[in-house]
Amino acid sequence: MRIGLVRHGLTDWNAAGRIQGQTDIPLNEEGRRQAERLGRRLQSEKYHWDYIVTSGLSRAQETGEILSQMLQVPMLEPDARLKERGFGQVEGLTSDERVARWGESWDTLDLGQENIADIQVRAVAFLEDLWSSHSQENVLIVTHGAFLANLLTALFQDKYKERIGNLSLTILEKEREDWIPLLYNCTQHLSMDTAEQSE
Repeated sequence: MRIGLVRHGLTDWNAAGRIQGQTDIPLNEEGRRQAERLGRRLQSEKYHWDYIVTSGLSRAQETGEILSQMLQVPMLEPDARLKERGFGQVEGLTSDERVARWGESWDTLDLGQENIADIQVRAVAFLEDLWSSHSQENVLIVTHGAFLANLLTALFQDKYKERIGNLSLTILEKEREDWIPLLYNCTQHLSMDTAEQSE
């Protein structure tokens, strides 16, 4: 089984540096263009994808729908376990606003954020269920940055620390026991123009 872990495209809150968490913010026009660039890349690559599944939040759902249409790959029902980490009172705020309210160490305070251990438990449970139901297929998973960072930490400890970019692609493969990383946080498709991608 191969899975492609995709972070949704850009939103206005991403562009403004606001934490989205589970607030349902839609893609902006650049986010839609990013999804199309990834779609063109995937059309030209050797990997075959059987299904797409998203978190159900609109920014991930629309990213998945764009990829589904371009690749002619069916979408599974959204899975709420793929939702972004809940950030409580912090959602909607920029870095400067967070520091102004709670100081430089705001992230050590209990402001209603979802516990890291909890997000990792739901992330790993999702993967185990996906493996149980689709072990002979390849699935694109469209989700969120903090979710992906915590999933990768749960699987690989501290091996991957780079910030997960919008519309980045990470590919993992599993044959029996462990997930093997084949590609990590790749955004090369975002810097390619349409002519390059069609060659």
